[in-house]
Amino acid sequence: MYGYELSGMAEEEERPKKRAPWGVIALVLLTGLALIRNGSGEFDVGPPQPASAAAADAQAAQDALGRAPAPLPHGVPNRVRISAIQVDAPVVPVGLDTDGWVAAPPPEDPNLAGWFTGAVSPGEKGTAVVVGHVDNTQGPAVFYGLGALKKGQQVEVVRQDGKTAVFEIYGVEVFAKNDFPGDRVYTSKGSPELRVITCGGGFSKVHGYDGNVVVFARLAAVR
Repeated sequence: MYGYELSGMAEEEERPKKRAPWGVIALVLLTGLALIRNGSGEFDVGPPQPASAAAADAQAAQDALGRAPAPLPHGVPNRVRISAIQVDAPVVPVGLDTDGWVAAPPPEDPNLAGWFTGAVSPGEKGTAVVVGHVDNTQGPAVFYGLGALKKGQQVEVVRQDGKTAVFEIYGVEVFAKNDFPGDRVYTSKGSPELRVITCGGGFSKVHGYDGNVVVFARLAAVR
């Protein structure tokens, strides 16, 4: 159920790699984001789901371009912190597995997130992607509370170069896996952005979760 490959954690700063075209990645995710359809969903109370008021506002995101900090150079992320839902987790690099799906962090460690190396690093110009499990067979995992986030809250990504990229959330939505809007989620908005993704929506023991919770955020500060 959890047999997905994970690339080894980088011990040194990785060099930028050729980026995968988002059209290909969007198609991969449309087939059912392997990474996050692995939640067990076996608990009395399911993970929180985004409120309709938290939907991403495309115009507001466009208006914020002029206020965004300058993009950072490539930098491997070490940790992700979301104080609003008490997340403080190490980040490991993940790529595509042998089936062409985004690989998942090992589900046995509930407090672990993955940075998709086929996209930019957090803080670079473009759309960075951080993923993680919502739960495992023992209980809630790192991004269990993702659907409870609200606009204006922050996601911090600590990088190996000593910089912390601070992203402000401007949308939180849940999308059906069989109708995942890859272009909307991943296309670059012209400034450094971040997507944080886990599973959500309805759950069945046969198919797992039927959707993905996606947090939309833009770079707001660098420390």
